Amino acid sequence: MPSSIVVVGSSNTDMIIQLDRIPRPGETILGGEFSIAAGGKGANQAVGAARAGGNVTLVARVGQDMFGDQAVAGFKCDGICVDHVFRDKAAPSGVALIFVAKDGENSIAVAGGANAKLAPADVKKAAKAIRSAAVLVAQLETPLETVHAAAEIAAKAGVRVILNPAPARPLPDKLLRLVSILTPNETEAELLTGIKVTDEAAAAKAADKLRSRGVQTVILTLGPRGAFIADAAGKQLVPGFKVKAVDTTAAGDIFNGSLAVALAEDKPLPAAVRFANAAAALSVTKLGAQPSAPTRKEIEKFLKARA
Repeated sequence: MPSSIVVVGSSNTDMIIQLDRIPRPGETILGGEFSIAAGGKGANQAVGAARAGGNVTLVARVGQDMFGDQAVAGFKCDGICVDHVFRDKAAPSGVALIFVAKDGENSIAVAGGANAKLAPADVKKAAKAIRSAAVLVAQLETPLETVHAAAEIAAKAGVRVILNPAPARPLPDKLLRLVSILTPNETEAELLTGIKVTDEAAAAKAADKLRSRGVQTVILTLGPRGAFIADAAGKQLVPGFKVKAVDTTAAGDIFNGSLAVALAEDKPLPAAVRFANAAAALSVTKLGAQPSAPTRKEIEKFLKARA
């Protein structure tokens, strides 16, 4: 059985409109195509990890509604353990409204619903699963105290903690000191450090600043350019892959889920990042968040063709 991964985070239903371009404030654009897909950063990362070959447990909270039913059914379909996906009696399931432009760029608004109710007590119920995992993955679409509680349980047990600091917000050093790997994109790195990431030199500065606050390793994701690694061993850019982008929604989530799988399998960090880059590249060639997550077979075929 593959090494286990626990993902603590959000679950949403994405309502997507494909348009020629994203509307400006106050503008209405007609003629878009509408679709619904499973999403939420935590759920996306869990599905990404499961399809990439991981043995995944998700800790999340959804409503007792149609969207919650569909989400849980989808997790089970992907072989994800749902023992700690809690059903909230009062709050609705999370929903995201997404505009996707012709060039693949997106604009997203989220109503968190039950995600905002995921509590440290929920995480504590999953403590046994977290302690026995190879990797814990978390993001920031659930309360910060819940993320901290999960990271604390994992760090005390010697479990590697991957924190994807998205959506971007300031983070306390007490949380960063528990993080094994922080995976910001350029926007998130700038918010956390005040450094605008325009090139490798700026990426190195931002990574150094984050590591000085207690993070062991920083992997700064740079979209199609790849990912910049900074750790005690040094710094390097792991190049990305050129593909035709259809929808960039969840590319970062697929990167994080696949990275967790590769690290749980004890791949060296640069090889793990290359694996994650490939999974993320494949994901942008398809529409939707979870529907875009590639399988292990697809990732390995893609990498073999580019060896």
